[in-house]
Formats: sequence, structure tokens, C-alpha cells
Amino acid sequence: MSNINRNPKLKTLTRWLPGLIISTVAILLLIRFSNWSEVLGVISDIKFAWVLPAIAFFLISVLIRAASWMIILQNKVNYGRVFLTLNEGYLLNNIFPFRLGELGRAYILSQTTILSGFFVLSTIFIERTYDVAIAAGLFLASIPYVFSLEAGQAIAILVFIIGIFALLAMYLLARNHTRIKKFLENVTEGKIFLHDRIVPSFGSILEGLGIFTSFGQFSLSLGLMLISWIFGGLELIFLSKSFGVDLEIWMVGFILGMTSLGIAIPSAPAGLGVFEAAAVGAFSLIGLSTSTGLAIAFVTHFISIFITGLIGMYGIFKDGESITGLYQQLRNLRVFN
Repeated sequence: MSNINRNPKLKTLTRWLPGLIISTVAILLLIRFSNWSEVLGVISDIKFAWVLPAIAFFLISVLIRAASWMIILQNKVNYGRVFLTLNEGYLLNNIFPFRLGELGRAYILSQTTILSGFFVLSTIFIERTYDVAIAAGLFLASIPYVFSLEAGQAIAILVFIIGIFALLAMYLLARNHTRIKKFLENVTEGKIFLHDRIVPSFGSILEGLGIFTSFGQFSLSLGLMLISWIFGGLELIFLSKSFGVDLEIWMVGFILGMTSLGIAIPSAPAGLGVFEAAAVGAFSLIGLSTSTGLAIAFVTHFISIFITGLIGMYGIFKDGESITGLYQQLRNLRVFN
């Protein structure tokens, strides 16, 4: 057995490394190619009259996203619980690697409601698939205005197609979940571990896809997610105005799409460095200076981390938990082992 396998801490470190390396490279590039005195000067000239509405739009976006997730959860959890859990997950994502907050959301709801953690995980996967498809769609819709990104267009088309196929696959699984579960029960008959543990867990995952069995509920959840993105776009427009930048609609779609796809790659917690690099790249491609783009990215990222962090911290304390306690619970689920 290797030293890595014998040393859990070393094993955990090796799994952190790819994201840490990517974030470090992104940060080093930002340091190398940014004029920091200029960036600070841009931030110091911010017009707060535009920032306050931007913060309101961000909060509305999160509120609507929670409503979308509640519907994906098939209305089995009340809105207040969903909203707090969503922000608790964001807080964990901003502190720990591997997007641990998504697993944390599943764990928290499994402890505070009657829902299975596997059921919740499948709904989170649906929510994230919505995001990927929307981000790729926005990027594709705006790419004709940015003629130098043929390679980026090919990647966005691929991501969009994968997102659509993922939704289609989940729809087929949801429509046939009873037959699939019965088939698995018959196949694993007599195999105690598979029959009594694995099949019920897989059954919970299939039940979590139930939103696809109701076109009305599916449409409502997707529509709310789209509206949540619209308010995210309004936040970006107003924050840009606070720096004296007026964005056209296609620019907003391009920036949102590029940054969302950018932070999907492994990175340090909170997408540190990677978010800023993706945002600066997007702003640069539409003709904005690196300093202004980086200033907008900093403020946008800070608002997101600060607001979701405050709400998430309140939720964790309200649940009688602690951040370190949740981390240990998630480790005990053998997330890293």
C-alpha cells in the first residue's frame, strides 16, 4: 500500500491539489497582468447608489432560486427550510473544496426532514444541470458578437448538448423509475447488501427525479431558474453602472455564461481566482480594461460570498450545527475516503 493510501491527510491533500493549482495559476496571472494601483483606483471611485440595487437583485435571485429548488424537491420541504439550506450549501462551498456544499445540502435536508440524502442529491443534480444548460445557452447566444472565440463556441455547444442529454436521460429515468426499481429488486434478490442497501438508495435517487413526471412543475421550476438568472443579470448591469460601465444585453449574457462555465472547472474554495480570471477574460473580450473588469469581479464575488455566508451561518447556528461539525459529519460519510 502506498504512503498516500496509508495517510488520510496526504490523500486529502492530493485531492485538493488540482483545484488549488488551477486557482493559484489564475491568481498569479491576475497579479502578473493587472495594474493593482489602477484596480484600487477604480474601486475607490465606485458609485454606491448603483450597488445597493445590485445587492437587492442578487438577494432576489437567490430567493427565486430557492423557490425553483423547492419545486424540484416536489414541494416536500417548506420554503424557509429550502432557502436556509441553499445558503448553508453556498457557505460550505466557499470554505471547503470539491463543491462540498452540494453534499452538505443533501446531508442537512436528510437530517432536518424525512427526505433521503440520495433523493436530495438527485434534485441538486437537476438544479446544477439547469445552470449548465442556461450558462451554455447564454454563451452560445452571445458568441456571434465575439468573433474571436470559435474554439469557445465549440466547447459551449458541447456543454449545452451534454446538459440537454442529461435532462433527457433524467426524464426517461423518472418516467420508468417503477419498472427500473422492480427490475433491480428482482435481479438482486438473495444478494442482501445489494437488495437491502443499494437498490433502496438508487430508488431514492429515481424518486428525486420526479419533477420530470409533471410537465407543469418541470416548466415552473425551469422558468423560475431562468428568472433567477435574469435577476443575476440585473445585478451585473447595476454593478457595472457603479463603475461607469454600460453593458448591452448580449454582453451581460456573454459575461454570465463565460464566468459560470469558467468556475465549473476545479478550483480552490469559492472559485477563488478562477472566478476573477474568467470575469476579466469576459470583460476584456468585450473591450473593457483589465482593471475595471477585475474591480467589477471583486465586488461581485464579495457580495455573493458575504450575503450567502451571513444567511448560511445563521442557518447553521439555527440548526444547532457548526461549520467544523458539518465538515466532520461529511468526512464520516467517506466523502474523501
